[in-house]
Amino acid sequence: MSDSIHKRKSEHIKIVLNEKVTGDQITTGFERVRLIHNALPEIDFKDIKTNTNFFGFEQKTPFLISSMTGGAEMAESINRNLAIAAEEKGWLLALGSTRALIESDEHHASFQVRKYAPTTPIIANLGAVQFNYGFGVDECKRILEITEANMLVLHLNSIQEIIQTEGNTNFNSLLSKIEQVCRELKVPVGVKEVGWGIDGETAKRLTDVGISFIDVAGAGGTSWSQVEKFRSKDKIKKMAAESFVDWGNPTVDCIVSVREKLPNQLVIASGGIHNGVQAAKALALGANFVGFGRSILKEATETPESVMEVMEIRELELKMAMFGIGVKTINELNETNRVKLL
Repeated sequence: MSDSIHKRKSEHIKIVLNEKVTGDQITTGFERVRLIHNALPEIDFKDIKTNTNFFGFEQKTPFLISSMTGGAEMAESINRNLAIAAEEKGWLLALGSTRALIESDEHHASFQVRKYAPTTPIIANLGAVQFNYGFGVDECKRILEITEANMLVLHLNSIQEIIQTEGNTNFNSLLSKIEQVCRELKVPVGVKEVGWGIDGETAKRLTDVGISFIDVAGAGGTSWSQVEKFRSKDKIKKMAAESFVDWGNPTVDCIVSVREKLPNQLVIASGGIHNGVQAAKALALGANFVGFGRSILKEATETPESVMEVMEIRELELKMAMFGIGVKTINELNETNRVKLL
């Protein structure tokens, strides 16, 4: 088991870096969102503040490094670079799936980045489906202990698991198991998709059982059925994956849907977000935080400085968009009426 999981993680990194893994004929929806330019903003650019709060942690930005990797040799340097950059720039840091931590003693270091990010909120990550394959509250506690994470996010990836060679496809009765984990862990527990989106109705079912935040991870970015297609040796599954290139709920639709159903839930927008203007649109639609994944993976394979440079560009783009509509704070951006859906 352990060999296959580490090999899989390495293959995932290489495929996402080198192959076309985005969906076809589906977009995030941000091209349908316009921020209405304000020619007379009546503010000084240098007074714009992007600081915000995440479960009591004061953050310099509303940005998150989305869950990407762990449990492989290459993942160690990637996560180290991301952690150093997150600490320096004040971004939240989400780790890749930590199932490998429990199933194998190898590559633990790829998840142990607290020493590089002493004050950064770290979010550990586990596939919710593992609750039907022997994982429970104790394993979640162990993951939090090993990673020194401040919260846990459970990912939902039903379509990926079918195409994945060693996939776990029993998603039966997970809601009650998620509820138990929320009840027994002493940290905030969130739920995320992996790129097909969470709609308002699903988000409400999760919130009702105690989930503290929803990362919509909408369609329009990386498609994990496409990633798994490149790994699969199964001709039938490879062919079937092709029919899912336009599957999922676009990121914009997810943000709007979740926010309508749950006006007070903490929402992270991710899924194909590539720049600070799209991030500003997501925040204007009601997201609280914005996650970047594949769009910073290449830099994460290089150096912390490469990652920080991208972060600086994203932050400048966000501030410019805020200046462009005349808002000074993230709160004002969340509440702006200078946003329209086409």
